[in-house]
Amino acid sequence: MAMVGLFWIAEGDVYVGAKPSGLAAGVRLTPEGIVALGDRQAAFYPWDEVRALTVEDAPVKSLKRQVGVLVDMALTVGLGGSDDAPAMTVRLARTAADSEQTEPRELTAYVAAATGYSQAEHDLSLTLLSRMTEGEATLRITLAAMAEWGRAREGGSPRAGEREGLLRSWAAG
Repeated sequence: MAMVGLFWIAEGDVYVGAKPSGLAAGVRLTPEGIVALGDRQAAFYPWDEVRALTVEDAPVKSLKRQVGVLVDMALTVGLGGSDDAPAMTVRLARTAADSEQTEPRELTAYVAAATGYSQAEHDLSLTLLSRMTEGEATLRITLAAMAEWGRAREGGSPRAGEREGLLRSWAAG
């Protein structure tokens, strides 16, 4: 399993944010649709109903953020502070089957990058998510490429340059 941009790719599964465990919230992308995972948001949204897909609140790397993470870790370990993982919002707009109106949905996914995502990976990930709503052919090719890479990948997450290259190639189709 590996992190590439805002995505966590575990074998053939593609998640936005960290792969959830147990009843934790998460968002999985499948060829059939978006699967909202977790105790309070379990749902399925077929791609033919999804008009837009984006992520908000994803932390972008900065020196201030990195120092803040180190301070939070010290407080958590040293003083028994909170162990809550940072979350981001996956926002999708969908058209209900019996309506022409777009219905917004907000899903929670946990952040996989402890110190945040690079600006380039963040932006490329948002471009990739947007492309997934352009049509079934684009979606299937993109998810298949991501899943195939994940099944073949060994040894954890690639370095930043390779991650950005992968995101660019997946976004280009």
